[in-house]
Amino acid sequence: MNYYSLNHKAPNTSFKNAVIKGLAPDKGLYFPQSITPLPKSFWDTIDHLSYSEIAFEAIKQFVSPEIPEDILKTIVEETLSFDFPVVKLNDNISTLELFHGPTMAFKDVGARFMARCLGYFNKNNTNEVTVLVATSGDTGGAVANGFLGVKGVNVVILYPSGKVSNIQEMQLTTLGQNIKALEVNGTFDDCQAMVKTAFLDDQLTSQMQLTSANSINVARWLPQLFYFIFAYKQLHNKYDDIVFSIPSGNFGNVCAGMMAQQLGLPISHFIASNNANNVVTRYLTSQLYEPKPSVQTISNAMDVGAPSNFIRIQEIYKNNFETLKINISSYSFTDDETREAMLEIYNDFNYVADPHGAVGYLGCKAYLKVNPNAHCVFLETAHPTKFLDVVEDVIKEEQPLPKQIQAVMGNKKESFVISTYQELKSFLLS
Repeated sequence: MNYYSLNHKAPNTSFKNAVIKGLAPDKGLYFPQSITPLPKSFWDTIDHLSYSEIAFEAIKQFVSPEIPEDILKTIVEETLSFDFPVVKLNDNISTLELFHGPTMAFKDVGARFMARCLGYFNKNNTNEVTVLVATSGDTGGAVANGFLGVKGVNVVILYPSGKVSNIQEMQLTTLGQNIKALEVNGTFDDCQAMVKTAFLDDQLTSQMQLTSANSINVARWLPQLFYFIFAYKQLHNKYDDIVFSIPSGNFGNVCAGMMAQQLGLPISHFIASNNANNVVTRYLTSQLYEPKPSVQTISNAMDVGAPSNFIRIQEIYKNNFETLKINISSYSFTDDETREAMLEIYNDFNYVADPHGAVGYLGCKAYLKVNPNAHCVFLETAHPTKFLDVVEDVIKEEQPLPKQIQAVMGNKKESFVISTYQELKSFLLS
């Protein structure tokens, strides 16, 4: 499989180079040159396939021939070492739990897959690779855990000071070894801008090999299509019209779901559920795409004012606005509405949702008002105890800490505070 830049000013490249480079030389995101739908027999026999078998068939065209099939099978099995249950709330709404991995966030899948791909590509390489990543919350912990101890790979994580939860901060600042955390005086968008600037700094890239583990990287983004197919396997015999409501920040997750759709997943519609950072919600109403500085909310992983992956969504639908609108709806919700939803979910269904999942739930409710026969699945993207102060304040119930969270509590935080790109550059060069 070859990949091309969405800026169309750089040569096509291989999966390996797309993973190692992260961004194309013309600043564009990489996109696969072709997408071949899976055969009808795959969907007809999906009930008899394991998650690893499903994932292997779904991803192999995107990585072949550079990762041999036996290696890819091992990578997939190691990536998917936890469950992806669908929990029914009522006849119209279920939730897909994506928080059963080591850092209790959906990003564990992409981070683990990418770490293993990069480890394979780097196994005979004497040059070190530096993974540079910006996080609005869960990406940092997932990347830190996924790459911890990977030979020849250093990880530098940028996160906005005071804008991630305490547990999220512990997960990315306490591991040590090859993981370094930079606490940025600014927003997630500032962190993301610094990362993109670093990739385009010839003085920096001439002295070190940089790659990204944000969802701009194809190896982080594409594996997220797995769990949409996993959910379909669990639900297709019960419901005819399945719709996914996805809490959306950088739009990598909803974009991955659309890639599963391109592979033949029988899903006709997606919901992008936004918090106050609602550039896409506004675009679908006005056709004007106007990124704005992000604002802080209680669903912090979605605090993104310029979602990188939206250009990939436009590419999937050939930049046709009408086709895009057929496939996606988008709604925006306030923090107060999010808190009310968390309390409603708890009182009505005895289910504890995190703020991001609650935004997804609100997207389901909005969609079902005009599509009452659909079965809407919202993604629970992180365990509620990762946002303990918000959750316990809303439901007035103390929550037990899972073992994954207990493991980082009380560990010593180690981070470096920076404010400018020049400080980042100096840190990397040192």
